[in-house]
Amino acid sequence: MSLCSSQNRLFASEILAAYEGRRQIGPLTSLEPTFSTEDAQRVSHEITRRRVAAGARVIGRKIGFTNRTIWDEYGVYAPIWGPVYDTTYRDAAGPAEQALGHLVEPRIEPEIVFGFAGEVHPDMDEREILGTISWVAHGFEIVQSLYPGWKFQSADCTAAFGLHGALICGPRTPVTGDPEGWLADLTSFAITLSKNGEVVDRGVAANVLDGPLSAVRHLAGVLANDPQARPIGGGEIITTGTVTRAFPILPGEEWSTLVEGLPVEPMRLRFTA
Repeated sequence: MSLCSSQNRLFASEILAAYEGRRQIGPLTSLEPTFSTEDAQRVSHEITRRRVAAGARVIGRKIGFTNRTIWDEYGVYAPIWGPVYDTTYRDAAGPAEQALGHLVEPRIEPEIVFGFAGEVHPDMDEREILGTISWVAHGFEIVQSLYPGWKFQSADCTAAFGLHGALICGPRTPVTGDPEGWLADLTSFAITLSKNGEVVDRGVAANVLDGPLSAVRHLAGVLANDPQARPIGGGEIITTGTVTRAFPILPGEEWSTLVEGLPVEPMRLRFTA
């Protein structure tokens, strides 16, 4: 049974207060055991309305938990999504810095980011989705947990911004030329992640629901079943989920990547307080 609208609005207020106060709260599923994915989506949409009313602009979406190799680690066994705002996104042409002071228990995720020129429908396959994409880039999503110790259920994640904290996007590579080449590259690339010059993990395209285009296809289907969600459209930015495991980050650390098999620039990011 779904919660009443007043309860969902109350949860939205609690999450926003925790975010703005940089503090953590107990998982909503521990406060209300019947809190469902549908309730979480309603809470998320209410939070989005409030953030937009306060001046933020939604520019895209993040897809989370597309990497099936980390599902057991978090106890979440299906992808989630959340909005990306102009206030949480920025482009980086080279080595960059990112402050962490406004986030709680932040972690870093190396991802593939798409820019869309056209609308994506749930009946499209990966080849058709590729035809709607104008550019591809490599980026770092910084995720955070409003729930202590990264202990939660899937519905908790959806309600709390999809765990989104920031998205730093590298240089954009136009998607032109042979689509067969792009389709092959987007299912076979690899990313090596390093901390302070030492390799900590390596991930491959197949980790992300068999490839970032497949992650977008999944999202299109989820959005089609959410009456409050709009489809992926032209001008939108989508980040498709971490290729490696997610790692805790601290001020003073420098994280970098090596990308193999995909024509995008690597990333280098140093964290400040």
